[in-house]
Amino acid sequence: MVVVGAGQAGLSAGYFLRRAGFAPETGYVLLDAGAGPGGAWRERWPTLRLSDVHGISDLPGLRFDGADPDRPAAEVMAEYFAAYEREFELPVYRPVTVTGVYDRPDRWLAVRTDAGEWRARALVNATGTWRRPFWPYYPGRASFAGRQLHTADYRGPDEFAGRRVVVVGGGTSAVQVLDEVAEVAAATRWVTRRPPVFVEEFGLEQRRAAVARVAARVGAGLPPGSVVAATGLPWTPRLRRMRAAGLLRRYPMFDRIVPDGVVWSDGSVFAADVILWCTGFRPVLDHLAPLRLRGPGGGIAMDGTRVVVDERVHLVGYGLSASTIGANRAGRAAVRDIRRLLAADRDAVGRA
Repeated sequence: MVVVGAGQAGLSAGYFLRRAGFAPETGYVLLDAGAGPGGAWRERWPTLRLSDVHGISDLPGLRFDGADPDRPAAEVMAEYFAAYEREFELPVYRPVTVTGVYDRPDRWLAVRTDAGEWRARALVNATGTWRRPFWPYYPGRASFAGRQLHTADYRGPDEFAGRRVVVVGGGTSAVQVLDEVAEVAAATRWVTRRPPVFVEEFGLEQRRAAVARVAARVGAGLPPGSVVAATGLPWTPRLRRMRAAGLLRRYPMFDRIVPDGVVWSDGSVFAADVILWCTGFRPVLDHLAPLRLRGPGGGIAMDGTRVVVDERVHLVGYGLSASTIGANRAGRAAVRDIRRLLAADRDAVGRA
């Protein structure tokens, strides 16, 4: 068994593999492209404090508690993931980048990496989205004379002091960045493709509805939609404060970009020095392309975590499991199905 990725979803899968009796090294390995533990948390901007993060869930078997809420989330979560790997002696190899997954004549999988090749009877893909930021196309983008960056490149507000900044995007990261940048910028303009949907609560009924919407998409073989499209933006104390300060005035998407700013269809202009694209990410799945898993709709049809067209491959942290709670549940489900597949095999992984 090869698990690709050692973020929340990958570590969850590793835990359940070990609990199911798979032996480290000969039964399973985790291949992680990061320089150290923490998954995508390692890349979060330093000014994102733990208190600003919503929806952190315990990894299975080890509680997450007692952390200082004023510490950077990236540091705290990297420490937690490192402790988890030690506690359960998970066989994580890093930094290892998987470059492609291929069929072998014996129906095993060849997992090719920049550190050699592994062979596996089954594969759990837990690569998340952080390494594939989405940059939408808008007319004139290449002509912009100022700076453009994505959320993945954001390191804090200080570099935007005195600048005129356009923040593009309607998700949680966009409003967090807007809040920070507005404190130091000369001016900000928040634009979104659709009007943001703010919700008073996100209870059981709302969660079920969001799950149903995502399930319908991935079940039909369509790419998963954005998280905020399924959940909306819950009113938090931070958002209420931003509303009171007038920071949540939203503008529709501009029509085009010009060298010194952005222009709307009615001719109105905002002069800008920076465009900050908080436009989300796409699943990191290019290494699976040789297996031809995508359907006509552009997505990968799923049955739970299992890829419909190839029972050897499971995707966790994708579709329904693209959340911390969902990733934990998906790890358990993937291992349960893989145990059935591997019932006749003694060893599930090896070096080619």
